[in-house]
Amino acid sequence: MKKAFPVYDICSLADNQHNDLLISRFAPYLQKHQNLSLPHKHTFYHVVLFTEGGGSHSIDFTSFAVKPYQIYFMVPGQVHRWNFEGPVDGYIINFSAEFFQSFLLRPDYLESLPFFTGSVDDEVINLKPEVHRQVLALFEQLIKEGDEISRMGMDMIRTIMLQLFILVARQSVHSSQTTAPTYNYTLLQSFRKLTDKNFATLRLPKDYAALLYITPNHLNALCNDMLGISAGEVIRNRVILEAKRLLINLDLNIAEIAGKLNFADNSYFTKFFKKYTGLTPEDFRKNPIAQ
Repeated sequence: MKKAFPVYDICSLADNQHNDLLISRFAPYLQKHQNLSLPHKHTFYHVVLFTEGGGSHSIDFTSFAVKPYQIYFMVPGQVHRWNFEGPVDGYIINFSAEFFQSFLLRPDYLESLPFFTGSVDDEVINLKPEVHRQVLALFEQLIKEGDEISRMGMDMIRTIMLQLFILVARQSVHSSQTTAPTYNYTLLQSFRKLTDKNFATLRLPKDYAALLYITPNHLNALCNDMLGISAGEVIRNRVILEAKRLLINLDLNIAEIAGKLNFADNSYFTKFFKKYTGLTPEDFRKNPIAQ
């Protein structure tokens, strides 16, 4: 029998907290949800600070070693799993995409933060010693407010979370972009958003350049300058990532996945996947997290 691929929302993981929010110490959360060691998706934003532990965790098939005072951020839709060694503790925040919408004038504010862009390379941050105490204090405030929701408590939680996000963003290499995004940075983020929405149907840089009102040469130069890869490679990487996300869902066969990704047939999809990963889709399914 095929095993369905789990996709979790906050309600399925929370006990009695607000439907848009879950705040917890990590050890008891992990004890309640040991099944989360298997690959799964979230429909919400996901933040974890490790204060103790070892092993590894993977985000979208990129693996990271677990370290104390490492914080990671995930956006909805990413594939994730844990493989811990020994006792692990810290803090966890899960919150919906709607949690800040009525609170912030800029609905895209979270996306302007360097670790909420959906790029794995920016999502895992080893905190500098000088911010350890501040970050721990903010998480402790969140735990307290979450346990005792009082008048205007949810707004207090939102303000503390924003303090946490800004504090972490300030130590990021992209801190100048967070406070005052450059034109090129904003343009790149717009390209990434368009790619996320249209990768299955638009595969050529010229298609995205037209949507951005720039030339294909300009888009390629932008990607090469800021990412070190071409615009075409950005698009292909997004297609490959989605293919991997779909392949670990054993309820879908290869032909169905090829169709979802708008490939003409199963054979073309297999050739494409193998060309850029070195594996056939079937081989990837055998051990996806090791890739």
